[in-house]
Amino acid sequence: MSRAYAAYALGLLTVINLLNYLDRNVIYSLFESLKRDLSLSDTQLGWLGSAYILVYSLAALPLGVLSDLRSRRAVIAWGVGIWSAFTSLGGLVRNFSQLFVCRAAVGVGEAAFAPAASSLVADYFPAKGRAAAMAILSSGLAFGGVLGLWLGGTLEQAYGWRVAFMAVGLPGFACALLAARLVDPTRSHRPVHLSPLVIGRGVRNFVVQFHPILLGALVGALVALLLQLRFGAGSELDAAAFGVCIGIGIVAQIVYWVRAVRHHQADRTPLGADADAAVEDLRAAVHRVAVTPTLVYVFISGALASFGMNGLIGWGPTFLGRALDLDAGAAGVLLGGTGVIAGVTGTLAGGGIADLWFRRNRRARVLTVAIGLVVGSALALALLTVRDLGIFRLLFAAAFFFFSWNSGPASAIIFDVVPARVGASVAGAYYLFIHLAGDAIAMPLVGFLSDHFGLERATYILPVASLLGGLVMFAAAPSVGKDMGRVEGEVRG
Repeated sequence: MSRAYAAYALGLLTVINLLNYLDRNVIYSLFESLKRDLSLSDTQLGWLGSAYILVYSLAALPLGVLSDLRSRRAVIAWGVGIWSAFTSLGGLVRNFSQLFVCRAAVGVGEAAFAPAASSLVADYFPAKGRAAAMAILSSGLAFGGVLGLWLGGTLEQAYGWRVAFMAVGLPGFACALLAARLVDPTRSHRPVHLSPLVIGRGVRNFVVQFHPILLGALVGALVALLLQLRFGAGSELDAAAFGVCIGIGIVAQIVYWVRAVRHHQADRTPLGADADAAVEDLRAAVHRVAVTPTLVYVFISGALASFGMNGLIGWGPTFLGRALDLDAGAAGVLLGGTGVIAGVTGTLAGGGIADLWFRRNRRARVLTVAIGLVVGSALALALLTVRDLGIFRLLFAAAFFFFSWNSGPASAIIFDVVPARVGASVAGAYYLFIHLAGDAIAMPLVGFLSDHFGLERATYILPVASLLGGLVMFAAAPSVGKDMGRVEGEVRG
C-alpha cells in the first residue's frame, strides 16, 4: 500500500467523518425552531439529541464485530448511505415521534462508520504515526461537529429548519460510493457494488435479519402516535412508549440471533457463516477489556468526557440564545466559526504532541488526553459564568482547543493495547460504552434539569463530568506501558 493511497484513504475517511458529525450535530442549532414549530419541551429536545446516540451506542459493538469479519468498506458505505437518507428525511417530519425515529435511524448509519474507519486507519499507518493519523481522522469530529452548528444555524435563518436537514444529508451519498471503492490494506474482497439488484437483495436480507427490532420500532411509532393524539404534543408519554418498544425490540433481536446461531441458521444473522466466529470475537473483545487495566480507565474516562463535551456542544446554541440573547444563526456562526479553528488545531495538536512525546514516554498518549480534559474543563466552567460576548468567544476557543486533544490519542491508545485481530470489536465496545453511559444520558438529563431549574444552572454538570474524566485518565498512566508490552509479546509469539 503506497503512502499516497494511504493519504487519499485517510482524507476520504476524514471527510466522511466530517459529514458524520455535521449530520448528527446540525439538530442542535435547530432546537429553538423545533421547540416552537413542533411545540416541544426541553426534555423532548434532549431526547431528540439523544435518539441517535442510544441507537448508535447499541449498534456500534455488533457493527464493529461485523467490520472485523466482513468488508469494512461495505460497512462504511452502507452506513453513510443510511445516515444521509434519514438526515434528509428529518426535514419532512410533522411531529416529535417522526423526528425521533429519523434521528434514531441516523444513529444506525453512524455506528457503522466509527469502528470500521478507525480499524482501517490503524492498518494504513504504522504504530509510530498512528496517533497523528487518528487525529487527522478525528479532525472530522471537531470540524464537522462545529460546522454542523454553523451550517444548521445559517440555513435555518435563510431557509428554515426543514431545508437545513435536507441539505446537509445530500453530500453523504457521493461519499458512500467512493467509500465502496476503497482498497482494504489487509483484506482482499471484491469491490462493493451498490447496484439496484444488490440493494434490493440487501434490503430483503436486512428485513429478515432485523425484523424483531424493526417490529419494535413500528409498534413503538404507532403507540407513540396514538398517545400523542390522545394527550397532545406536550406529553412525554409518546417518547417513553417509543423507547420502551425499541428496548423490547433490541432484547428480542439479541434473543433471535442467539437462537439462530444455536440452531445453525446463520443466514438469519448479518454475519452469515461467520456468526460463530462473531460470537467468539465478541467474547474476546469483552474479555480483553476486562483484563486490560488501561482500557478500563479509557472507557470510564471516555464516558465522562463524552457526557461533558457532547453535552456542551449539544446545548451550546440554545444556551447562547437564552443566556446571551443570540438567534440561531448568530449562535451557530459564533460556535461554528470559532470552533472550526479551535477544534481542528486542537485535534491536530493533540495528535502531534502525543506522537512526539510517545517517542520518549510510552505514557504520552494517556497523559495528553488527561491534560487536555482537565484544562478544557476548567476553562469551560469559567465559560458558563461569562455574559460578555467577546470574552465568551475567547474562552470557548481555548476550552474547545484543549478538549479536542482527546480524540486522536484516545483512539490510538485502544489500538496500542489490543491485538489487531479484535481492534474494531474493542473500538465498537468503546463507542457503545462512552455514548450509552455518556452523552446519551447528558442530553435528556440537562433538558430535564433545564425544565425545572433553568438551562444556565443545568449546564454546570457538564464540565464537572469532563473534569472527572481527565482525572480518571491520569490513573491509566501506570498501566499503559505494561499493557502495550503484553500485546507486543503476543505479536512476537
